[in-house]
Amino acid sequence: MGRPYRLLFDHLLSHTDPEEAHHAAFRAIRAAAPALARVAAVGEPVDALGLTFPNRLGLAAGFDKNAVGIDALGALGFGHVEIGTVTGEAQPGNPKPRLFRLVSDRAVINRMGFNNDGAEAVAGRLKERLDRRRSGTLGPVLGVNIGKTKIVPEDDQGAVEADYGKSTRLLAPYADYLVVNVSSPNTPGLRSLQAVERLGPLLQHVRATADSVTDRRVPLLVKIAPDLADEDILGVADLALETGLDGIIATNTTISRDGLRSHPSEVEEAGPGGLSGRPLAGRATEVMRLLRGRVGDRLTLIGVGGITTVEDARERVEAGADLVQGYTAFIYEGPLWPRRIANGLSA
Repeated sequence: MGRPYRLLFDHLLSHTDPEEAHHAAFRAIRAAAPALARVAAVGEPVDALGLTFPNRLGLAAGFDKNAVGIDALGALGFGHVEIGTVTGEAQPGNPKPRLFRLVSDRAVINRMGFNNDGAEAVAGRLKERLDRRRSGTLGPVLGVNIGKTKIVPEDDQGAVEADYGKSTRLLAPYADYLVVNVSSPNTPGLRSLQAVERLGPLLQHVRATADSVTDRRVPLLVKIAPDLADEDILGVADLALETGLDGIIATNTTISRDGLRSHPSEVEEAGPGGLSGRPLAGRATEVMRLLRGRVGDRLTLIGVGGITTVEDARERVEAGADLVQGYTAFIYEGPLWPRRIANGLSA
């Protein structure tokens, strides 16, 4: 189905509004969930973060922002699904249009702005899911990605910690692992929180809050941007070790537009935002090698950014990733893509 889907995408789907297409595709996935659940599992289990993942491939944050289709996505072949980014308060995100395809680059530019239903609503859905799992329904490993509410001043450290703390308090009890997102380019000032002197206290606060509301240790990771300088990446790695983090996710989207095949006018028309997809692969792999060289085997590393083929996924694992994630390739390659990558990594 890979080639037929690509032809369908290039000749029909690529001409539809990207955000509307996303919602339509997600509705179709959820509707197909009962049939998908009967399909045999894919890939081979892998142990990481003190958990057993059904396979190495996960769906990156951003696709299921509001925890409405976790198990349907798992049935497609994703061994873990990372929901969010969820913020302490519900927010609509940035004005539309805010999602753009660069088809020639197999890339996407987004400036969504953490549009989501807020931590309270998402927690309610996760409680319902947990109740179903207790009755015997299993699904993928669940990651919960949390970020800063836009109206919270980024220069008020106490307010920032309280905002992340609210999300942690509500969501950590349902998460298999928790991710602190300080690397989206679409919330003003958010990336300033990657500075070690600000990130350290924030991570310590999230860790303490999670421990206070759970009777188990929820693994905690941080997601970083590819646009950090190498020395800053190493600084985050050192901080992760010092503060007892369980892992790092590398990388988020990039604000760089270097080396694109798309016509400059098309890129200019799309405007600002985070670029994801194939052009990100090289830098994301470099960052992974830097991190693994610094932390050795002491942290779990999740590689994301530009993974399109089985070879891409293998290269990221060889660079040091314990697990990998995708999102943009899922859009371009279609519903059989997760199974193809998961099986390919196990071959």
